[in-house]
Amino acid sequence: MAAEIVNPRSDSDTGQDGGAEPLDSFDPAFALHRGGKMAVQATVPVRDKDDLSLAYTPGVAKVCSAIAEQPDLVHDYTWKSSVVAVVTDGTAVLGLGDIGPEASLPVMEGKAILFKQFGGVDAVPIALDCTGVDEIVETVVRLAPSFGGVNLEDISAPRCFEIERKLQERLDIPIFHDDQHGTAVVTLAALRNAARLSRREIGQLRAVISGAGAAGVAIAKMLVEAGIGDVALADRKGIISADRADLTDVKREVASFTNKAGLTGSLENALAGADVFIGVSGGTVAEAAVASMAPGAFVFAMANPNPEVHPDVAHKYAAVVATGRSDFPNQINNVLAFPGIFAGALQVRASRITEGMKIAAAEALASVVGDDLAADYVIPSPFDERVAPAVTAAVAAAARAEGVARR
Repeated sequence: MAAEIVNPRSDSDTGQDGGAEPLDSFDPAFALHRGGKMAVQATVPVRDKDDLSLAYTPGVAKVCSAIAEQPDLVHDYTWKSSVVAVVTDGTAVLGLGDIGPEASLPVMEGKAILFKQFGGVDAVPIALDCTGVDEIVETVVRLAPSFGGVNLEDISAPRCFEIERKLQERLDIPIFHDDQHGTAVVTLAALRNAARLSRREIGQLRAVISGAGAAGVAIAKMLVEAGIGDVALADRKGIISADRADLTDVKREVASFTNKAGLTGSLENALAGADVFIGVSGGTVAEAAVASMAPGAFVFAMANPNPEVHPDVAHKYAAVVATGRSDFPNQINNVLAFPGIFAGALQVRASRITEGMKIAAAEALASVVGDDLAADYVIPSPFDERVAPAVTAAVAAAARAEGVARR
């Protein structure tokens, strides 16, 4: 699939009001998006009848019959092993919320071209006009024969957790919810390097996460898997602890493996003496709370476009500051993770993406920084050409080590 910008605009094209000035006559974002951001491109020529007879009938019948007799041949003689479905229901799109499937398509197209640009992986945007867990699961299961993997995107919590779990139970291809695991992988990579910069181990750190949605829960799980000293999550009602009676099933599970210190009360209370703040919730954290953190703290304020702690404030108190924005150093950007993770998984025809594969991706991503490590460089740029190959190789090796690779 070609990730190319197309612009089929004609002079007769008009804006939303029919006859009005086109939106893209004054806004470059609309100009770039006109006609969509991607197109399908053939990888074989169809120049004459001989080409046609091989690419389509009658030649294609031989390949179809062979696959019918030996289903695994589909990986060798179709694009299945190199294509991912990018699936959404449009309920949690960027910072826009529940805007529906049609309005989500520009984001899904964007995700697809990032797969191609940064990982060499073809991807197809699929926006579903349904929001029920079982509806989404059944739909994706029926689409799965065409794809080597599924990237779930912008599906609101807590449904996203159940959808991912049910799909992985029913399918033998990688299912990956990027809003959860992509964010967690890049966060862990940045935290590893921040700890290395300060000559500390992950196990010496206490972290506080603002936000107990998809990203917050996944980050907490990955930090625990990586050996964090302690981590506590806060939702709108405060710190998640086992003694709270209002927890969902997901938050109750989170309470079982986090907050070993037994903290209660507000996020601000938990930040006192904490080594790490991770923001994936929006909102604003008071400067006094940031000031109460331990000396040499790390502040990863990742809400977009407005970080929970503005970098100018964070730098007064923190040794390392990261955001989700591209106009500040240390951008925690999912594009550092998902293209390489899928490329590695597809390369070995993995049946799933394991925790070990995600940890390997984080370690590989952190290693790209190498000896250039600095307070304003704990995570590489998405445009660093070393990133995807490093992550791809690490994920493929981890898949083989964990027994989920099929080649």
